[in-house]
Amino acid sequence: MHTSSLIILTRNELSGLRSLIASIPTDKVDECFAVDYRSTDGTVELFKKHRIRVIHQEKPGRGEAFRLSARHATGQNLIFFSPDGNEDPRDIPKLLKLLNLGFDMTIASRFMNGSTNEEDTKRVKPRAWANRAFTFLANVIFRGHITDSINGYRAITKDAFRRLRLDAEGFAIEYQMTIRALKLHMRIAEFPTQEKPRIGGTSTAHAIPTGLRILRILLREIVIGKKF
Repeated sequence: MHTSSLIILTRNELSGLRSLIASIPTDKVDECFAVDYRSTDGTVELFKKHRIRVIHQEKPGRGEAFRLSARHATGQNLIFFSPDGNEDPRDIPKLLKLLNLGFDMTIASRFMNGSTNEEDTKRVKPRAWANRAFTFLANVIFRGHITDSINGYRAITKDAFRRLRLDAEGFAIEYQMTIRALKLHMRIAEFPTQEKPRIGGTSTAHAIPTGLRILRILLREIVIGKKF
């Protein structure tokens, strides 16, 4: 069994963190630390109260947070978790178990049978529709069978992370991670997750800018092939 690092990604997530921190299974991993981008709401102070080490992120963006996490992690398996309420901490052992079974990357899917996503109760579902569309394109172009190519609630081996040589910015990094894993024929596992409503805070994944960034990544990955 490989060593594991649980990385908690935050930017002003005090409300969610306060609600979830007691249920985060830190006893199931070898190390747990936070990567925080300039929180001013008490997030960092709460981490310190619970004796969770904080890495201060200077450059903005989720892509930078992922790369910074990988540089600081000592474990061979990396689990990324955001305490905004959307992600269920009970899925952390599931992500880790699949890596220990030999998969290179595991994804908590919001679109498999038995899963739920935040927009399920809404008539208009722009976020879910966009996710499904980008996943469909990735599967067709790169010959995959993924159901949720964009969800950031995932885990990956450090070796696989290095091989992917990720350089995408913002929330596009998860899509790039999936696409490049498909290109290299990595072993990817998914399982259904129950996405819950956000607890406080404000999402920084604004629909139009994020969608355009993801589209640019798709087009770029088509052009470069395996030259990364």
